Amino acid sequence: MPYEWLAAITLVIVAFCFLPKLLKGGVYTIPEFLEQRYDTAARSLMAIATLLILVGVPTAGVIYAGAKVISVFFTGYTAMGIDFGNITVGCIIIAFCSTVYVFVGGLKACAWTDLFWGAALIVGGGVVAYFALMALSGADPNHLVQSAAANSGATVASLGDPSNSLWHGVTRFFELNSGDATSGVNTVGGKLHMIRPADDAEIPWTALCLGLWIPNFFYWGLNQYIMQRTLASKSLAEGQMGIVFAAFLKLIIPFVVVVPGILAYNLYRNDLREQAEVKYEKEISKTQDAAAVKGRPVIYKITDSFLVENVEAGCAHALHNATVMKAGEDVVAELKQACDELKADAANEQTTLAERAPFVAKIATLNDKIIKPAANDTDNYYLTDTLVGFDYDSAFGTLIRKLLPGTGWTWFVLAALFGAVVSSLASMLNSASTIFTMDIYNKLRRNAKPTELVTVGKIGLLVCALIALCIAPFLDSPAFGGIFNFIQEFQGFLSPGALCVFLFGFFVPKCPRIFGWLGIVINAALYGFLKIWQPEMAFLNRMAICFITVVIIGFIFTAVNTARGGQAIVLPDRGVVALQSSSRAKVFGWFVVAATVALYIIFW
Repeated sequence: MPYEWLAAITLVIVAFCFLPKLLKGGVYTIPEFLEQRYDTAARSLMAIATLLILVGVPTAGVIYAGAKVISVFFTGYTAMGIDFGNITVGCIIIAFCSTVYVFVGGLKACAWTDLFWGAALIVGGGVVAYFALMALSGADPNHLVQSAAANSGATVASLGDPSNSLWHGVTRFFELNSGDATSGVNTVGGKLHMIRPADDAEIPWTALCLGLWIPNFFYWGLNQYIMQRTLASKSLAEGQMGIVFAAFLKLIIPFVVVVPGILAYNLYRNDLREQAEVKYEKEISKTQDAAAVKGRPVIYKITDSFLVENVEAGCAHALHNATVMKAGEDVVAELKQACDELKADAANEQTTLAERAPFVAKIATLNDKIIKPAANDTDNYYLTDTLVGFDYDSAFGTLIRKLLPGTGWTWFVLAALFGAVVSSLASMLNSASTIFTMDIYNKLRRNAKPTELVTVGKIGLLVCALIALCIAPFLDSPAFGGIFNFIQEFQGFLSPGALCVFLFGFFVPKCPRIFGWLGIVINAALYGFLKIWQPEMAFLNRMAICFITVVIIGFIFTAVNTARGGQAIVLPDRGVVALQSSSRAKVFGWFVVAATVALYIIFW
């Protein structure tokens, strides 16, 4: 929820601070602005980095996300010898349809169909949320209490008898997932808070100070895939109205996307566990493959969620790791005691899974310390993929498969989801093709004819789609920690540095041209160093450190340039579009900001 609601404010700022600067220069692509403000090197570097990340991260991620829903919903369904429950088959279907889609329609088709499918997906998400709440209302409280947050205070008695009331479903939802936010295994703390503990692995409260703003501003303000529509605006006012409307929609998204995800865990945690067990069995089979292991001792990368659901196997793997790594006697004794405590708790039918969290956390922490030397020594150790207790990426597909058959909504929601995924992917491929054609190929062949550029763009589109398709199936591995984390984590190699460079380009006229490419390079190097040196650090905090570092360097370069008498760089208005701001967008923008603040207060 912090991502979605903070993005609403981000979009309003982008509409009134970023967009006027970009439209003033009459640019077709985001990297093109860097050539106007800095130099060709900055544009080329930004274009190459954007293309690599766009194709390898969000594009591959969207293919996987769509394929995941297909594979979960059609599990066990085979037609013409094709297993539609296979993730690779789903990836091929999604990638093929998207490529054909953008070939036929281009950017205009992407813009209009994004509007249609986006609206349909919001309706579909609302439908799924409604049926999930109704199912929660009628569910057995003895089952539901197992998914309650440890500090929620929810009991079988407090959850009440099953009913057929939407309001009862809503009250049960809040009761199960309330409680103070706490870092650790799922169910250890409440899920309905914007402010997370400082040691939270993904979104600590410190990230709200700076770290969370960085990927938001980069993604919503400097991402060709997002901004290509507003760069094609007929006027600044039209572009601002579109962005502010998108900001308003961001306020709705958590209720039709995030809330159903939480409901999936409350209702169908066993199904999510079964999906994870399939991955676990595949991983165990790999450890028995002599060609893959190559005689190396096996090290199991276990998580707290795996330990919660697989007490015996988890403890056995942890003790195995301790033996292989020749841990000290004190460490082994502490680990054995922790395992005994966990097994005793698991045998006690009166305790809930959430109450098991302290025992689980102790074993997971010890195991991480024990296997740390092996993590950087894959020549001598075979490390499994991360073993997890639940496959959260399958949540939405599970909800559709469990709730919608027989309601008349199944194919509407599937069509809306499939259309939105294909349309979004088509837009990504279109933007990747545009960057390759205009920012890279056209710089190499300045005299290329328009027909040649169109042909190159189509070839680039096919290549980008093929690369993303090759990457997508591998995202099913638990090692990536979920598709959302994968996308955000790897964009950090570009987003802090690129944001700094653009901010200085927009608002600091005396920043020297060399900073255009240097800021991006310094950020990528520093982010990579921190990722290796401090792998436990939340990636948002890592982004914040990189951003602050590059900002300091930028001010130093600006101060030196000013002291040397450097001239201010003022970009002219190319007169491509009317630059009169929209008064209606301003009023609506302030409303969105106020609504966002109110939601933060309610869910603080």
